[in-house]
Amino acid sequence: MSEQPHTVAIGAFVAGAILIALSTFLFLIGSGLGGKEKVIMAFDGSVTGLNIGAPVALRGVQVGQVTDIEVILDSDNIELIMLVEAEFDPGAIRIRGAVKDDLTDELLARGLRAQLNTQSLLTGLLYVQMDFHPGSEIKLADIDSPYFQFPTIPTDLERIAKTLQDIDVADLAEQLTEMVQNVNRLVSSEDFQALPADTGTALQSVVDLSNQLQTQLSSSGPKLDQVLDGAASTLDTASRELPPIYSLVQRNLDKLDEAIVAFEETLTSVDGLLSKDSPTLFELNRALKEMTQTSRSLQSLARTLESNPEALLRGRRGDGQ
Repeated sequence: MSEQPHTVAIGAFVAGAILIALSTFLFLIGSGLGGKEKVIMAFDGSVTGLNIGAPVALRGVQVGQVTDIEVILDSDNIELIMLVEAEFDPGAIRIRGAVKDDLTDELLARGLRAQLNTQSLLTGLLYVQMDFHPGSEIKLADIDSPYFQFPTIPTDLERIAKTLQDIDVADLAEQLTEMVQNVNRLVSSEDFQALPADTGTALQSVVDLSNQLQTQLSSSGPKLDQVLDGAASTLDTASRELPPIYSLVQRNLDKLDEAIVAFEETLTSVDGLLSKDSPTLFELNRALKEMTQTSRSLQSLARTLESNPEALLRGRRGDGQ
């Protein structure tokens, strides 16, 4: 009978120990002590508004939280480095595909950077925003730390402030002063003072010219109407006269075509008369030969009468015998 209470007590103790161990394990998992990785980030500007426990978000999705913030003085360069330590939970990102060993390096090469951003304009609280900024420089601080250092980029306000710091205010003020002096000299010059009067004169000249144009248009309007009426009448006359003239020209062209055809026929006839095989040319050649023979006979008679004039009375010697 006495051993049963002890057995129950021992069983209850073991069950309680198991519950405590399980609770502790769940607490460790929930608090981030299991599977989370620590990273550090170095910022050049102020981290006012960034508190421990602030979220670390990847495009708005929380993947970690800030665990520590400290300031480091670089005595060599006399620069302040705001070092932010954060816990990064890889389990918050679901990876699809094979996990590469150089996945982190590839993400950084594509422009993944950390940047401070505002949680609320009313409270002024900050958080760490991770996003891709292609083409941005990988800038790491020279810090001895066992944790991975995530590259950061300045905020838009910090870049604007940096740009304003680079501006030479004294030189800008000197240029503005010189510009104001030049404007004063221009305004005080005699030409500028006379500009209103010259402008008034020019405007008056424009008004006078406009009045002259109106007067000329008024006087030349009737003449222009007469010219237009004359031109219209001329066009009407031309419209009436052109058809008969065209008909006359067309008839003359027809007659000219007929004359050309007759002339071509005449040329054809002449070609027929002058061809080598034509009868007319044959008769003409024979007549020329007879005329040549007659001419030769007359020449022979003339020589005979010149040498023997009495031959005309006596006749040829052969005739008397």
